[in-house]
Amino acid sequence: MFLKNIFISLTFAGAASASPLFADTIKIGEVGSMTGSEATFGVSTHEGIQLAIKEQNAKGGIKGKKVELISLDDQGKPEEAAIATTKLISQDKVTAILGEVSSSRSLAMAPIAQQNKIPMVSPSSTNPKVTEVGDYIFRVCFIDPFQGAVMAKFAAETLKVKKVAILRDVKSDYSVGLSDYFTAAFKKSGGEIVVDQSYSSGEVDFNSQLTSIRAKKPDAIFVPGYYTEVGLIAKQARKLGIKVPLMGGDGWDSDKLYEIGGKALNNTFFSNHYSKDDQAPAVQNFVKNYKSAYNRSPDGLAAMGYDAAVILFAAIEKTKTGTNAEIRAELAKIKEFQAVTGKITIDEKRNASKPAVVLEVKDGKFLYKSTVNP
Repeated sequence: MFLKNIFISLTFAGAASASPLFADTIKIGEVGSMTGSEATFGVSTHEGIQLAIKEQNAKGGIKGKKVELISLDDQGKPEEAAIATTKLISQDKVTAILGEVSSSRSLAMAPIAQQNKIPMVSPSSTNPKVTEVGDYIFRVCFIDPFQGAVMAKFAAETLKVKKVAILRDVKSDYSVGLSDYFTAAFKKSGGEIVVDQSYSSGEVDFNSQLTSIRAKKPDAIFVPGYYTEVGLIAKQARKLGIKVPLMGGDGWDSDKLYEIGGKALNNTFFSNHYSKDDQAPAVQNFVKNYKSAYNRSPDGLAAMGYDAAVILFAAIEKTKTGTNAEIRAELAKIKEFQAVTGKITIDEKRNASKPAVVLEVKDGKFLYKSTVNP
């Protein structure tokens, strides 16, 4: 926290004044967790961004300038995300920043970008507080109030459950916020939260919390954490004889989820940004190109990284001289942009209005269940 506060207070002279169109390349910064406990998020997002840049440069770049990506690894730590943002602005002189995936890390970055008037676009930080930092902070994902309402509606109308238990990660802004929004929406629909248990990211033993949950006999359990803990929670829940559905959010989206949880994840569901099985041309073209580049199917984080980059490029292309203020203004004008993860409109709070999908985990596959529009 001490480091974070120091870097928030710094402003770099001239950071917001130069036009990238006078440079040899347009420098875009990226901050992500390439290593650390949630590394698959950072790697997938990075690969999506790289694919977007490759395609943009193949088309001649932006206004005839090649796009150069400068990526920094924050190791999954908010203080490192703040340090990386400072370096990208003060030393690398980037035009804009893509990142972070995690809301906690984006909240460490956003005040620095805002104070220096550097446009920042988060691919998938869903906590509402991220864009509330200021008018240079954007996202291309839906936010937790919508995601929470999506899963509350799915629980009540599709699973037809009446009593739900919550198991939240108290160290995660994402998990705490999503739990609160789900709770409010589920209660509004007539449902009951029978118990609200917590854990801290990095824990590996959840038997105490799950035993308390089992005693309340819920119809389902909402676990809006990251795949790293969710897989373990699923295994331990099933060992305790808890057979009810588990539900969560986009933090589940990783191939590692099933590697950790295995068949214990059958009869589980989570909200996400897209399904690779969607037959829309934009989706299938992205899936084909991603597979060709990386020899594996893209997850939701890869799609969000790609969309964040493509939308940023479109905004820069529409500017007259490419200044930060112009880029910020063009990002704010994005309407009905056909992206991989659906049609995206940036609202007055710089959040993305867009659909969500619900996926079912079954025998290692993420199967499409439904689409929910905003």
